Parts: sequence; structure tokens; C-alpha cells
Amino acid sequence: MTADPLTRPTRTPKEVRAFYDTHRTVRHYVTQADGSPLPLPEEHLDAILHAAQRAPTDATAQLYSFIRLVSPEVRARVAELTTNAHIATASEAFVVCLDVRRVGRVLEVAGQGVGHWPAIAVHFGIGDAVLAGQNLLTAAEMLGYQGCWIGGVLNGLEGILDVLDLPAGVLPFAALTLGLPAEEPPLRPRLPRPLVVHEDRYRDGTEEELRQGIEVMNPIAARRGQPGDWVRLLRAYFAPGGSMEKREPGLVAALKRQGLWAGGE
Repeated sequence: MTADPLTRPTRTPKEVRAFYDTHRTVRHYVTQADGSPLPLPEEHLDAILHAAQRAPTDATAQLYSFIRLVSPEVRARVAELTTNAHIATASEAFVVCLDVRRVGRVLEVAGQGVGHWPAIAVHFGIGDAVLAGQNLLTAAEMLGYQGCWIGGVLNGLEGILDVLDLPAGVLPFAALTLGLPAEEPPLRPRLPRPLVVHEDRYRDGTEEELRQGIEVMNPIAARRGQPGDWVRLLRAYFAPGGSMEKREPGLVAALKRQGLWAGGE
């Protein structure tokens, strides 16, 4: 007898909000006495990876791969390249990659040709990688762990390609760490919903709405007891001379190296 989906156990809206309000970005994890990573129980790791593979995917292709960082030497090198030391101490650490190589190999094994679609590869490969990675993190949080998405792979992309021996068609999107939290960061604010959720068509926020959004977000940039300045944080990343502009050439070079560049020379 098939269960009626409308009668399956559900969570209330309040419970759903409460679960997502427990999310924190955590960089300090409980370790073993000698400072080495505290292993996850095997059944927990299995459930987390199961959740990752149950993520939606475009065209059934599963255009992603996880590189699980196991060796202390590899962890230490990736931590250095990303400038994120907690990669070495987290219970689990992964590099989440878009991967269009595997689907090409499947076609070749089946006697089929492989088309040329580098822009599509980046679009759907990143989408698949993010969906699977977020499933992995959410499952970990359901089991009482916390984690951290790490965009710092862009700080050392060329080195990461070499260390992880990533072939053409595979590109790191981010690293992802998991573990029992050894810190309690505050709940971070988010922009007011009208600036993020649009109805039927895109709507630019008014200057007043944007200024209000800045005020809401300012606490996210608070440091060492000083009041936050969100624009200062955004400027450091996205203004001329910021870190995103500095990372751009390295990402373009990596896209070209991995056969994923769709632009001109």
C-alpha cells in the first residue's frame, strides 16, 4: 500500500524556520587531543554523502565531483593554497567541483561523440556542484554538525588543480568543511526580502530601500567589538582593486586550462 504523501510526517513552518536559523558558518571545530581532525562516525558520513548524491541535477548528468581530502599532507597544502587553515582541522573537508569530464567519458564508452559546450558546462556544472554541496551541508547540520563554504579556492586555483590532479573538464568551485562546532558565531543578518524576492519581473530597489538594506546588513561586518560597516566589506571584495578583481585572471586562466573557456582570447 502506497503512503499518501499528504499524510507523511511534516514539519511546521515554525520548525522549518527554526532549523534554518540554527545555521552558522563555523571555522573552528572540535578536534582530537593532539589537534588532529575528529573523525565522523561512518554512518554519519555515509548519510551525508547519500544526501549529497540525492541532489537535483540537470539532464540527469550529475555534473559534479567531490574531492574528499583525507591525507594530512594534502589537507595542509589545500589549506595553504586557499588561505583557510581550518581545512586541516575539520572532521571532513571536500573540494566541490563542477565535472563535465565524466559525462563525456560515459558517451565515449557508449560509442558516442561529445559536443562542444563550454559555457553550458560552466552554467550547469556549477549549478549541480552547488546543489549537491548544499545538500551535503544541510544533512550534516541535521546531524548536529556545522560547516563552512570556502571561496578561497580561487586564491590558489592553479596549485589546487595540480595538487588534486584535476583533468580537463573538472574545475573547483569551492571547498567545504564539516565538524562539531568549537565556536558559537552570531546569527548573521540577511537583506530585507523585497530586495531579493521579485514578483513577475525584476525590480531595482530604491535608494532608500538599499540604504535600509545596508543598515540591516551592517552587523555582519562587525569586528572586535566595533560596529559593522557592510559597504566596507563589499568594497574590499567587489570595488576596483578588490579581491574579486584580483582573482579574475586566475579563474580565466583555470577555465582555459580545463577546457571550459567560452570567451575570446
